[in-house]
Amino acid sequence: MAGNGTAVTEFVLLGFQLWAELQTGLFFVFLLLYLITLGGNLGVMALVQSDPRLQTPMYFFLSHLSFLDICYASVIVPQLLETLRSDKGTITFERCATQFFFFTLCASAECFLLAVMAYDRYVAVCKPLLYASAMTPQARLGLVAGAYGGAAVNSVVRTGCTFSISFCKSNHVDFFFCDLPPLLKLACSETRPRERLIYLLAFLVIATSVSVILISYLFILRAILKIRSAGGKAKTFSTCASHITAVVLFFGTLIFIYLKGNMGKSLWEDKIVSVFYTVVIPMLNPLIYSLRNKEVKEALKRALSRMKVSRVE
Repeated sequence: MAGNGTAVTEFVLLGFQLWAELQTGLFFVFLLLYLITLGGNLGVMALVQSDPRLQTPMYFFLSHLSFLDICYASVIVPQLLETLRSDKGTITFERCATQFFFFTLCASAECFLLAVMAYDRYVAVCKPLLYASAMTPQARLGLVAGAYGGAAVNSVVRTGCTFSISFCKSNHVDFFFCDLPPLLKLACSETRPRERLIYLLAFLVIATSVSVILISYLFILRAILKIRSAGGKAKTFSTCASHITAVVLFFGTLIFIYLKGNMGKSLWEDKIVSVFYTVVIPMLNPLIYSLRNKEVKEALKRALSRMKVSRVE
């Protein structure tokens, strides 16, 4: 326990103690969701890597989205499972800071990558003749590296600002991972300047990504409206439908958490929403891109056919 004037060396993640009687059930639910997340995203990455017809910029970015979803879930879920198993998850100050860093890194990188994917769809729909020259392997790598680089800068600054705060009120974090709002409740020093910077960075990451996405889709919508046939419009829109779904799910929950501020909101409400975007969305993304994407479904059928043939032989 930390008291006044005593520096915190470890935190206790309280998790979902209000549902103490459901701890065992929640453990198996989250474990199942995590295994589905790993299997689905690894499957997408393997499919993109093995099928020559998926060796395109769109699926190159999709494989990186799957990689981020695996990392995203892996930063959160193992610690969550440990908290549920032991009823009280103790985590050292250093591990808490490390979890916060990689959580911020994955979340920021996913924001930027979804923006990159929107730009990719813009070039494909609005400038199809220039697509091959615009999305060269070097350009793809540069865009992905920019997403990871921008995320790393944001993560370093946010982590430094957060964990330079003095924590001495308590070491009990009323959350299931080391996130910003519950950590700020434990601060015994003035946090407003750092808090403003932290939320400003969150706003810049989300605003920049959302702006790129909105502008890209405004141009895409204009291009679709110029297509005369209904079939042509539907076919063009279908190439963007999976990405739009992923964007709405991810940014909708992220905006709710990080841009609503920390004024008079229910932490329990935050827990439910945070479960959705840290555990559920990484599991849903492979399903979204598989069920709504004809090329992925066809590639999956080819992969299954090859497996059947190899078994017969």
